[in-house]
Amino acid sequence: MTSEWRSTEGAVVCIGETMAALAPAPSSSLECADDLRVSVAGAESNVAMYLADLGIPVSWLSAVGDDPLGRRVLAEVGAAGVDVSGVRCDPERPTGLLVKEPTGSRTRVHYYRGNSAASAMGPDVLDDGRLGSASILHLTGVTPALSPSCRSLVATALTVPPADRPYAISFDVNHRPALWPPGTAATVLRDLADRADITFVGLDEARELWDADLQPADVRALLPHPRLLVVKDGGHSAIAFSDEGVRTVPALDTDVVEPVGAGDAFAAGVLTGLLRAEGMERALRLGHITAASALKVTADHGPLPDSARIEWLLELPTSEWAAGAGTSFCG
Repeated sequence: MTSEWRSTEGAVVCIGETMAALAPAPSSSLECADDLRVSVAGAESNVAMYLADLGIPVSWLSAVGDDPLGRRVLAEVGAAGVDVSGVRCDPERPTGLLVKEPTGSRTRVHYYRGNSAASAMGPDVLDDGRLGSASILHLTGVTPALSPSCRSLVATALTVPPADRPYAISFDVNHRPALWPPGTAATVLRDLADRADITFVGLDEARELWDADLQPADVRALLPHPRLLVVKDGGHSAIAFSDEGVRTVPALDTDVVEPVGAGDAFAAGVLTGLLRAEGMERALRLGHITAASALKVTADHGPLPDSARIEWLLELPTSEWAAGAGTSFCG
């Protein structure tokens, strides 16, 4: 896989909206909570922050409002080690906002992002000079749902022939039903996902989008063109389809505080493994390790185990990993 990439030394570039996020404590209801925790939330910046945690140079391109929440977003993403110098501050549009509502084992998300600064992004974002030396451009299915100009941005990026770009394109389907007009997401997301070099999709969202009876191999039949397709089967396993064949790696057994952000963390771990040319098994394991960090916190971005613990997990024999390495996740 990585041998086909023309520039594995360059930084990863992630493009997409990040919002300020408000959330009550995990055990509190939104209606009764006296306090809400402020954090930042965005699929692409989540990936960027985890990549930075894992030692990968990474830039995030986006737009925020020229307001306190926009400055909060820039400060937090930048503090994680991500280059945010290419983010535009819009004096006329606000930074997007979301509010999390814990509901048992799931979290409902309410979006307040209409006419946000990031929704005004368009294909001109692709003119940024950072893409000229990038190793990977990471996009998600959230962005094309934000506005026609954002959809054009993603579609334009995915129409650039491989011979005309130094980077591979990674695309996480990241279906957010609340952002799409009824009946539109399935066709658009399938078309975009099938044009990427590396595609991530949850089995649950694939079933919601395309067919309730889909199995991982059926998803590959629907998306035959990516050089690497990774199907995430919730907390069970991840299945990779590539020229190397099919590889399945079980997920770590992890206590879940909140699931939001785990898919982004998983993508960052897998991309890191690919950039380091560590092989598909280790790349998928690193995805699971990184995802477990997100599952353990209410924010979208959680702390990773130390490098020694990560390496220990990566080196475990297959039988020991499958037998419950997750019980030793935190040492």
